Amino acid sequence: MEQHTIQLTDALARNPEVRLGVPNSLDLLDGEHLAIMGPNAAGKSLLVDMITGKAALLGAGRIKYDFRPSAASEVYKNIKYITFRDTYGSTDTNYYYQMRWNTTDHDEVPVVRQLLGAYEESALQRQLFSLFHIEEMLDKPIITLSSGEMRKFQLTKILLTQPRIVIMDNPFIGLDAETRTQLDELLTELSHIEGLQIILVLSMLDQVPAFITHVLPMIGGKAMPKIIRESYLRHYEQRDRMHREKEEIVYKELQQKIEALPIISPSLHSSIAPSPEEVVRLNKVSIRYENRTILKALDWTVKRGEKWALSGANGSGKSTLLSLICADNPQSYACDISLFGRKRGTGESIWDIKKHIGYVSPEMHRAYLKNLPSVEIVASGLHDTIGLYVKPKPEQFAICRWWMDIFGVGHLMDRPFLRLSSGEQRLVLLARAFVKDPELLILDEPLHGLDTYNRRRVKRIIEAFCHRPDKTMIMVTHYAEELPSTITHHLHLEKNV
Repeated sequence: MEQHTIQLTDALARNPEVRLGVPNSLDLLDGEHLAIMGPNAAGKSLLVDMITGKAALLGAGRIKYDFRPSAASEVYKNIKYITFRDTYGSTDTNYYYQMRWNTTDHDEVPVVRQLLGAYEESALQRQLFSLFHIEEMLDKPIITLSSGEMRKFQLTKILLTQPRIVIMDNPFIGLDAETRTQLDELLTELSHIEGLQIILVLSMLDQVPAFITHVLPMIGGKAMPKIIRESYLRHYEQRDRMHREKEEIVYKELQQKIEALPIISPSLHSSIAPSPEEVVRLNKVSIRYENRTILKALDWTVKRGEKWALSGANGSGKSTLLSLICADNPQSYACDISLFGRKRGTGESIWDIKKHIGYVSPEMHRAYLKNLPSVEIVASGLHDTIGLYVKPKPEQFAICRWWMDIFGVGHLMDRPFLRLSSGEQRLVLLARAFVKDPELLILDEPLHGLDTYNRRRVKRIIEAFCHRPDKTMIMVTHYAEELPSTITHHLHLEKNV
């Protein structure tokens, strides 16, 4: 007799603000490993909220669980949900900022051994420690863990509670290629543990790990029938070919609109006179946090009109380097850095620097918690503020709406930012980065969290923008296929050990 681990039937969330448009159903059988797939704003996270009991159900909707052989019956003990929104994970955001701002004493930072020490030694612990090589990181401070180590640490904490089901939202997000491969191998090993089922929530429709047995497609807030992984991939490939032909027409129109924009330089309103040649110059720049060297004697010059791809393993210092350029890192004033032909610390303000720069990153996305109408989030990019404190003129609002249309979120202009899906939020923040037609565009994982179709759209928007006169760009991505064709230079950072 089949065991139905989770049965969700005709489910609607009770809260109308988060309710999907139609009732949804799901039947997860024992032994199955599931991928919930769908484009941005398809309703994947809301479906998970109903599965985990976070979203109470309305009326006739019901959910049943059969957690055998688990001795516990409570949902919170049997289902663990991990959301990976950035390198450190949503539950460890403070550690990133402690490291960036260097405000925490080394001895005060919790170490892995302390956080895992609450669990008694068991066969499962020994298995996990061996599988994830936990012994190698036991005495490290949390802030010194690499992205891959942080994933292993978070999974170990969860698995030591012996859940029946682990749900992971975008587990591969923000990881370099080597670490993604390692995590895929680890999850494959976990899928062989008896009595453990894995559910992945994925936006990148073309990547479904091999250990997944079934896919649940989400389209427009509706859970479609569960299908075998191989059947899904064949269907996806056919549908994707059809989409690509239609997309090309849209992309050509977007390119023509962007390249036809009038040139309005923010330098007209700034005390900094940009150099005709050098945009960024770093001279023997070194950054250390306690006993860890992030950047060591780095020399780097970016000239006007160049388009740079910045690469390197997780922890090699890419985000730190970008924070120095954007004047978001306090150590930047102790370094020999020149921007737009002017040496840092010679009288310019942070705001003078930022007027020239359009910027987006995963950490900005994580920190942006203003629940303003989305068009106001875009408008805040005109003044480089978190929130809108100066009311834009009508013509400025028109520019904001124009860029939102370019990124495909114009219909969301009046919706509160925190009511958007994570992918929609990223598109709004991208529009914010482009809205002032910046001279220097800094894109740190710009396609982070976007579905397959939006990744292609944004890539083409970046390419079109780079064709505008005198535009300079620095872009970070862990996926080589995401780099636009306009890239002219590459800088690869090696991780210091």
